[in-house]
Amino acid sequence: MSISAIAASAAPIAPNVLTLGEIDLADVAALLARYDLRLALVDDGAPIPGSYWGEPEAGLIGNIVHVRRDTPLHSLLHEACHLIVLPPERRAAIHTDASDCQLEEDATCCLQLLLADALPGFGIERAYADMDAWGYTFRLGSTRAYAEQDADAAWAWLADAGLIGPDRRLLARR
Repeated sequence: MSISAIAASAAPIAPNVLTLGEIDLADVAALLARYDLRLALVDDGAPIPGSYWGEPEAGLIGNIVHVRRDTPLHSLLHEACHLIVLPPERRAAIHTDASDCQLEEDATCCLQLLLADALPGFGIERAYADMDAWGYTFRLGSTRAYAEQDADAAWAWLADAGLIGPDRRLLARR
């Protein structure tokens, strides 16, 4: 198993983890729209619908990713990637828990790195650091080591799903 846990519970945000409120919301919404997902911003302090880990983690209901301004960007992208890896007909039934298997979870972690790199103001280097700071745990000790040295099956899964090319880059979406 490549990832043992994302966070044992909704831990306080590490001070160096980038949140949605620190970047342009329009950029995030546009990135999600490329995958037929919608971003729903809830009021500060309000419960986040569909949050598996609890606030401030992102939540999922159907093709909607629910967030607050204090939601960590890595959480938003991780949950969005759970929807992206699913066929559209399965998305409608999703509420809170979107993971189907370990390989899908691993592919989600890799895809979120690529989406982070496509998001102005975030980037893959910051995503590596934020995922490590938040408590993602991998066999090789870091998110970067996992993605670069231990994720061949996840990368192959994403390629087979038509989400990335053989060069491990995102395939163009509208």
